[in-house]
Order: sequence, then C-alpha cells, then structure tokens
Amino acid sequence: MQVLIHRDSKPWQFQVWASFLIAVFLCAVGLSYLPGQDLDRAFMIMGYFFCLSAAFVLAKYVRDQEKAEAESKLTETPMFRFVVWGGFFLAMSLTGWGLWRMEVNETYKAFLGVSWLYLITCSFTLAKTLRDKHEADLSEARLAGRTTVRDTDVE
Repeated sequence: MQVLIHRDSKPWQFQVWASFLIAVFLCAVGLSYLPGQDLDRAFMIMGYFFCLSAAFVLAKYVRDQEKAEAESKLTETPMFRFVVWGGFFLAMSLTGWGLWRMEVNETYKAFLGVSWLYLITCSFTLAKTLRDKHEADLSEARLAGRTTVRDTDVE
C-alpha cells in the first residue's frame, strides 16, 4: 500500500511567506508614518500585534478542534473556546474601533485598514501552511519508523 503525503509546492510556500512579509511591511510603513498623537500610534501598534497573535491562536485552535473531532478525542473546554474566539473578536473590534475613531485622512485610514486585513488573512494562510508542513514531516517520520522529527530532517 502506497501512502500519499501531501506537501505544499515550493512556489506556494514562497507566495505565502512573501504575502505575509509584504503585509507586515505595509502595516509597519503605515504605522510608522501614522500622523497624529503618539498615543494613537501606540494603540494601533498594540492592536495590530494583538490581532496578529489572536489570528495565529485562532488558527491553531480551529485546526486542533478539527483534528480532535476526527479522532473522536476530547476537545477543549468551553471556556477556552470563549477565550480564543472572544480574544480574536475583541482584538479585531478594538483595532477597528481605534482605526475608525482616529482623526486622520480617510485615504490613510483606508490604507491602514486594508493592510491590517491583509495581515490577518495572510497570518491564517501562513498558520495553515506551517501546520501542514509540520504534519507532513510527522507523517514521513512515522513512516520511517521514527517518533520525532529532528531539525536536520526538515527541508
């Protein structure tokens, strides 16, 4: 019996990383040149980091839930679900509110908003790509009779 291990192509991996880095760059440029008060700039920087980390946590949570349900394992507690989803929506809401209430040019707000949403979508894609790679590495290690993946085994 032949086992098929799905791996993302190198061009796809490049596109995912390039998109994520471009999104980070665009957000950094937008936030570094943000006119107005230092407090507004600090709030937005914290909001972007909060959203970014919440997006990665949510991506991991959703993937873990799907895997646990497929294997009929116990899933996370309802409180953890509330914390993960609540944290994501709180991060997105507070950052959106901060962006909306800032007294800057509408074009500048649009740039910050689009770059922020681009960053969030790219972070979900990056999280999925990294998780897929890790799972493919684990599958190959299991097929080879190993129980762990060493850093030297990873491409």
